[in-house]
Amino acid sequence: MAGAKNHDYHILNPSIWPMAGALSALVLLSGSVVWMGGYQEFPWLMILGFVGVLAVMALWWYDVIVESHQGDHTSVVVIGLRYGVIMFIMSEVMFFVAWFWSFFKHALYPMHPDGLSPAIDGAWPPAGIETFDPWHLPLINTLVLLCSGAFATWAHHALAHDNDRKGLIRGLIGAIVLGIFFTILQIYEYGHAAFSFSGNIYGANFFMATGFHGFHVIIGTLFLAVCLWRALMGHFTKEKHVGFEAAAWYWHFVDVVWLFLFAAVYIWAQ
Repeated sequence: MAGAKNHDYHILNPSIWPMAGALSALVLLSGSVVWMGGYQEFPWLMILGFVGVLAVMALWWYDVIVESHQGDHTSVVVIGLRYGVIMFIMSEVMFFVAWFWSFFKHALYPMHPDGLSPAIDGAWPPAGIETFDPWHLPLINTLVLLCSGAFATWAHHALAHDNDRKGLIRGLIGAIVLGIFFTILQIYEYGHAAFSFSGNIYGANFFMATGFHGFHVIIGTLFLAVCLWRALMGHFTKEKHVGFEAAAWYWHFVDVVWLFLFAAVYIWAQ
């Protein structure tokens, strides 16, 4: 029949979301530059862009869910989606490699306060910096995040191997609750830091690396929360659950990054 689909690929319909996402990101970037450039009384452009980015993400992903339920996500399309998630996570890996590079560069080759030449017998952390004891709150946070990853694995196994929807929901709830608890503990830790972001390279590296990881934890928690909502709505089957699979992969990526941060920033750099 003329016009009938005779292949396993998904030909997308025209969408406003790529353009809307690009414009929202431009507004967010421009507003951030204005706000951080000394005009703190004008945060509205940045807030507008941020809300726009969130709205585009939610509506665009909603369309993807609708496409899945319409049967557009064939086995060939699912392979492409998985490759896309893997490539996205690899780009995130390289993002954190940059912060580890900066951290180890300054740790192994401390600079003179003038910032122009290596310091002779330079110390790391810099003199006067009181670091966290890794075996107290940082260790607790590590165990919390690893337990959250174990809950996510339980949920994934319950769905993929046993088609156990109760196990899926309980595992997701456990992962989300512990993810939120991790964020609360990190905020508490930041509030008791004996050093600040500005004025020293150690603080800048510490807060950028752990702060961006904390931001990824929040994103991952929201990702899992959306999966929980979908599971409660009856979405996901033993055979088709690429959306939850992506969330589980992302959450384990967050776990692994934290293990490297804990080993390098908290233990090695004491």
